[in-house]
Amino acid sequence: MFITGFPAGMLACNCYVLAPAAGSDAIVVDPGQRAMGPLRKILDEHRLTPSAVLLTHGHIDHIWSAQKVADTYGCPAYIHPEDRFMLTDPIKDFGPRLAQLAFGVLFREPKQVVELDRDGDKIDLGGVTVTVDHTPGHTRGSVVFRVDSAIGSGPGSVAFTGDTLFRQSVGRTDLPGGSGRDLLGSIVDKLLVLDDDTVVLPGHGEKTTIGFERRTNPFLEGLSK
Repeated sequence: MFITGFPAGMLACNCYVLAPAAGSDAIVVDPGQRAMGPLRKILDEHRLTPSAVLLTHGHIDHIWSAQKVADTYGCPAYIHPEDRFMLTDPIKDFGPRLAQLAFGVLFREPKQVVELDRDGDKIDLGGVTVTVDHTPGHTRGSVVFRVDSAIGSGPGSVAFTGDTLFRQSVGRTDLPGGSGRDLLGSIVDKLLVLDDDTVVLPGHGEKTTIGFERRTNPFLEGLSK
């Protein structure tokens, strides 16, 4: 399994690419601002063709290049229905400063949009099976994407957590649609039940593991399943 990533744009959103092997179909997770250039280099270098764009939630820093990537490569974008409106109105929750910076940018939906409306659903994308966990809290439509045995460490080995869980931190809940209670509930019910060696690939910052966060994350102290 090939997995790589890079921080995209002024908010340094991690964009990830995963594929079974070089020369195969690939999955792109959260292509943010100015993601197209470095993404194209990765795809060309490893002879990869995107079969899907997966969006952990609808905030602007995670979906900025989703329409361009999806329509350029003719693949669908997957998003939870609660966050779908942000594909055309992604700056609604971020306030005037970011809106001003983004002024003049026209956001529109990709030609193909698939709604992730079934919690726990498994979808097969180019030979990779992805489990979709609905994890509201940061936004109402936040999801975590899990790939089993992606790096050979057993079931549930990689989780793309978006802005739900970070290394020694958790997602903010002060924007419209956010809920601190829902966020912690999502982490307890969907993430802390995973094996300690599950690798967490968050929307911002460095990778971590479920075990490390269980032991050291101050926001999760006293929480367990």
